[in-house]
Amino acid sequence: MEKERLNFLLELLSTPSPSSMEMEIQKRWIKEMDPVADEIVTDHAGNAIAILNPEADFKILLAGHCDEIALVINRIDEQGYLHIDKMGGINPKAAVGMKVRVLGYAKEVTGVIGVNAQHHGGLKGDFGLDDLFIDCGAHSKEEMEKFVQIGDLAVYKRESEILMDRYIAGRGLDNRTGQFIVGEVLRRLSEEKINVGLYAASTVNEETNMGGAYFAAAGIEPTMAIACDVTFATDYPGVNKNKYGDVRLEGGPVLAKGAPINRKINKLLENTARSLDMDVQYELTPRVTGTDADKMRLTGRGVPVSLVSLPLRYMHSPVETVSIDDIEKEISLLVEMIKNMTGKESLNPLED
Repeated sequence: MEKERLNFLLELLSTPSPSSMEMEIQKRWIKEMDPVADEIVTDHAGNAIAILNPEADFKILLAGHCDEIALVINRIDEQGYLHIDKMGGINPKAAVGMKVRVLGYAKEVTGVIGVNAQHHGGLKGDFGLDDLFIDCGAHSKEEMEKFVQIGDLAVYKRESEILMDRYIAGRGLDNRTGQFIVGEVLRRLSEEKINVGLYAASTVNEETNMGGAYFAAAGIEPTMAIACDVTFATDYPGVNKNKYGDVRLEGGPVLAKGAPINRKINKLLENTARSLDMDVQYELTPRVTGTDADKMRLTGRGVPVSLVSLPLRYMHSPVETVSIDDIEKEISLLVEMIKNMTGKESLNPLED
């Protein structure tokens, strides 16, 4: 990956974007997309959508959500400690001992997630977030309330790292990598003459309610939609591959197979991968995908959808890890597929 593009991805990853508070990262993404898009629109959900060839009848929506899991402040006690709940799928065991950025209404403050010392009994059994708290160093509730109020959000204070010049590890790669990928697809296709309209959407709220995807698809009324998200890699110790499948970093993009997925879109993706001599991997989504694809599919008169995912280790932890090579492959796969579409493709599985 070009250094300039990698630096932009790392900048996105360093920008807090908890679900319901994605404004800062959206503004940065819009600034990057503005020189290459024909048009950029936003909506009342907070989505940012960059468009190429808006006059085309055949419209492809690529959705990568920009929100990350977070903590939400639900109580400030008399000593100034912050008590917390989850905004998305926070794993309490991964939170123990972490530093956090509390995005206070008046000021951002640093805190640490405190826990009873092992010497004093420690944490026992299946503990939850209500057993943890954030210590910002305040002396009192009154002092803490000068900066933070109920409903403010916090994210892990964790900068991304490059591992062995091949992997990125950090917080919130789910799914700022997808936001980056859909933008890169549009950026590269801006130099091509394409026969379809491309709508690259940086969607919001996927980690909590997927409302952003619904707003985007309902507003655009696309001919087809592809969610660009992450999925569970299983190539590290302790994972039962018989139960969870065999998905590896550097194994290529992951295509979903299941009832929600349009087989003709998957065939386009598979044929494109074959033309590029690119390996793809598979995951099963028998009933639902658990991604933006589910909401996009059920808008309007119904939208044919597919899901292309980036393999990711350590889901919803502060050290989520992906392969830079897999990111490049996913971008190349989508660019090549869209570049070669005529805009007359039938997605009806009953038609030859």
